[in-house]
Amino acid sequence: MSQIALPLDLRAGSDPERIVIGNANLAVYEALSDPSRWPFHTAVLTGPPRSGKSLLGKWAQGQGVTVIDGADSRPEDTLFHRWNAAQESGEPLLLISDAQPWEIALPDLRSRLGGSLQLEIGTPDDEMVAQLIESLALQHGLALGEGATSYLVPRVERSFAGIEKLVATIDRLSLERKAPPTMSIWRDALDQVQGPEQARLL
Repeated sequence: MSQIALPLDLRAGSDPERIVIGNANLAVYEALSDPSRWPFHTAVLTGPPRSGKSLLGKWAQGQGVTVIDGADSRPEDTLFHRWNAAQESGEPLLLISDAQPWEIALPDLRSRLGGSLQLEIGTPDDEMVAQLIESLALQHGLALGEGATSYLVPRVERSFAGIEKLVATIDRLSLERKAPPTMSIWRDALDQVQGPEQARLL
């Protein structure tokens, strides 16, 4: 597992945004790295909230891919024209959808996107969860302390949004208490995010 620094526009003095590449999104990253293999020059990317779909889209855009984020909320006739344009130009088109599944009413669009490359971000495994916790802590400027991932990984909800909320809660509690985040803060953050019973299951 690794992390890639995505070439995003950032404010002066800020750290680059990073996305963890692991079991849940490795196949997606590899497919986005080689759009020449996409059927009909088009790929459709879906995944759970906060899973990095937009970050991957921005990275792909930097590689010359035309990206439409939030495609499921765009007019379907507009998407149909963009699909046709991709066929004429040969330039790759990536559509990012928040809806799972994405219900498409326009038959012509539905059939064409059905033949395009379907990409989906899955559920992170323990190794990726640990990397996500460490990466998010780094973004917060938060030193979690020794043993943090060993304690948190078995207990945190297996979702990108849940992991993000946990790290943000640890950061908030540490600032409120003016104390480094040790086990008492890890435990209280889990209690607040998931409830005490769920947090202590393991």
